[in-house]
Amino acid sequence: MLMYTDPMAATTIRVSTELRDRINRNAATLGLTASGLIEQLLDEHERSQRFAALGRAFASADSSYWVETKLWDTLSSDGLD
Repeated sequence: MLMYTDPMAATTIRVSTELRDRINRNAATLGLTASGLIEQLLDEHERSQRFAALGRAFASADSSYWVETKLWDTLSSDGLD
């Protein structure tokens, strides 16, 4: 059975008064709602995490990866279009 969930359903998250005020102040400065600011910040954080994982993957690549990459780079400049 499929359940329909309202994409705009809301919930409450308990935060300190000081944090709530910071969120609201920063959101207002950017012309966002508190929810919009939190979503934007979380999106940026998750993107940063993905790039960090990608960086770790490149850092752990073995020499055969770099040899193949150099070969492909050489082939891309062979003048054939």
